[in-house]
Amino acid sequence: MKPIFGRGPSLPIRLALAVVGSLLLIIADSRYQSFNGAKVYLNSLVSPLQYIASSPRLLLDSVSNQLISNKSLLSQSKRLEQELFLLRDDLLRLSHLEQENKRLRGLLGSPVRLDARRMVAEIMAVDSDSFSHQVVIDKGSLKGVFEGQAVLNEQGVVGQVISVGKTTSRVLLITDSGHGIPVRVARNDIRAIASGSGQLDRLSLHNITRNTDIQEGDILLSSGLGGRFPEGYPVGLVSRVGYEEGQPFADIQVKPFAALDRVRYLLLLWPEPKTREHITE
Repeated sequence: MKPIFGRGPSLPIRLALAVVGSLLLIIADSRYQSFNGAKVYLNSLVSPLQYIASSPRLLLDSVSNQLISNKSLLSQSKRLEQELFLLRDDLLRLSHLEQENKRLRGLLGSPVRLDARRMVAEIMAVDSDSFSHQVVIDKGSLKGVFEGQAVLNEQGVVGQVISVGKTTSRVLLITDSGHGIPVRVARNDIRAIASGSGQLDRLSLHNITRNTDIQEGDILLSSGLGGRFPEGYPVGLVSRVGYEEGQPFADIQVKPFAALDRVRYLLLLWPEPKTREHITE
């Protein structure tokens, strides 16, 4: 049976003809720019196919970038949230430190002689009941604290050291029922003893006769007698002056300047060497 199509050239000949034809087309295009118009049309025809072929890659790149962007935003948001939390914590601490700084500045700015040695101590424990008003501070003999040492805060006299350990000490508050401090009235220099009443907000003046010139609102200062408390420190404000029929002495109550139920920092004072020698003797 005779084939419909005649048998063409062999494969090697076809390959040779294709190579020669390709070379001729390349030379004609490079030398004479013969196919510029055809290339424009071919590019126009092929460009939609190129977009279609590249669309999966572009879609994957877009999704990948979106995921990376979301992940980055989540990570950045989490980091910023943590930073905000830390900044809030720092703000709280700064606010607390600002308050502490004000208290300490007020403490160090209390009316102490410029040449006096002083040291700030912090209260570690409070031992207050109806029989005893005492606090424990974080300074002891290693810091030079001694028994009988005057203790103040930025408001006024707080008490005195009654026992000393190596690193801690115990302070007896002026409101303790067994404590007394020599005072004088700032208005007229009348002297008296302000005794503890067992209440944190009250002192008492005993053995004051009815005709003594002490009035409500008078300011009491430490008189310096006895050498234990330096002279001129605020002690309290006379809050009540009462008289009872048949009693020779007035009932005088004093409100301490120091808020003894809220103290945290205290100021330890060192007297002048001569005064201290007199105390130890």
